[in-house]
Amino acid sequence: MPETTTDRTILIVGTYDTKQDELGYLAQVIRAQGGAVRTMDVSVLGDPREPVDYSKHQVADAGGSSIAEAIAGEDENLAMQIMARGSAALAARLFAEGAFDGVVVLGGSMGTDLALDLCAALPLGVPKYIVSTVSFSPMIPPERLAADVQMILWAGGLYGLNSVCKASLSQAAGAVLGAARAVERPTRDRPLIGMTSFGKTVLRYMVTLKPALEARGFEVAVFHATGMGGRAFESLAAEGAFAAVLDFAPQEVGNHLHGSAISAGPDRMTNAGKAGIPQIVSIGCYDLVDLVGWHEMPAHLKDRPAHAHNRLLTSVIMTPDERREMARVMCERLALARAPVVFLLPTQGGNEWDRPGGPLSDPEGLAAFVQGVRDFCPANVTLIEMDAHINDPLFSDSALSVVDDWIAEGVLTR
Repeated sequence: MPETTTDRTILIVGTYDTKQDELGYLAQVIRAQGGAVRTMDVSVLGDPREPVDYSKHQVADAGGSSIAEAIAGEDENLAMQIMARGSAALAARLFAEGAFDGVVVLGGSMGTDLALDLCAALPLGVPKYIVSTVSFSPMIPPERLAADVQMILWAGGLYGLNSVCKASLSQAAGAVLGAARAVERPTRDRPLIGMTSFGKTVLRYMVTLKPALEARGFEVAVFHATGMGGRAFESLAAEGAFAAVLDFAPQEVGNHLHGSAISAGPDRMTNAGKAGIPQIVSIGCYDLVDLVGWHEMPAHLKDRPAHAHNRLLTSVIMTPDERREMARVMCERLALARAPVVFLLPTQGGNEWDRPGGPLSDPEGLAAFVQGVRDFCPANVTLIEMDAHINDPLFSDSALSVVDDWIAEGVLTR
């Protein structure tokens, strides 16, 4: 067999007026490993010491502005937004033209702000690395994270090269080049169904549904609805990546309403509908608010039944009034949908802990939610109630019946 070339081109992005040494070191390491490099300058005031492949003027122009306009505003935030908009547009165009295979962006808080926009503009499967002094910081909102973005903390990297920051930069260089060589991008050879869930301890429908849907000719991706999983789900839905979604674990909606840090963002349960993707939705763990286990419990959630899942995550139950509000918000978001929506409502409960006699069982709260769904269900949503629990076979059978009807009606194609 002929030898397969592994050379890949990495786009390096940063402010070359202030971080030329650090960015140059990234390029040096990538080239030393056999990779190629293209460079993009997102500076505003200064100029790089050496030429770059894509100048700051090209970046600003790609966003419909200019460096002169960025400077004239005399506002560093507005200037960086101009460069963020331009770098995202330019990177998306360059990737579509085959100019690079992966990207690494270097920066502090301002560079990270730009990097989030740039990475979000690139498709799933394009290696995206952000080397940042604020990686993993709570200042980064989940809704701005691309579905497959990677972050590396730029330790000791605020100003100039040193042995500490070289350790981070060299790992980033190896990581992005290795990812570009190894990545298996989505093939889209089968229609993709996105499903939300939690582990089999509390929700079990995916054990039945995934193989059954695959037997019908679909690919199935199951997203762990603990904030970042839901964010990835929403990001892909916004891209139109799914043929249909089975959004059976909407708990992140409630998390966000209660101010939990375990959030998928304010647009949870909206993007599939806006993208015209058919949805089947349900109530997996709708009654729980997930909280960071090591954070202090918010005052309004103290003294409630709770379950410590592990040291990272604790769940508390909603009151009946809060569950009715959860029903209202879910229905309000589903009303935005531009494609068929079916709401499967198992009236015996939405997770294994809330079965009759279970540790978090609350019949009054469940009844309030069920009635709320009935009261608020919009006209564009088909409501199917069943005298069953979400983990009962009847629930999975009902979901498959909807899928089969959609196939027969041409709503879903294989």
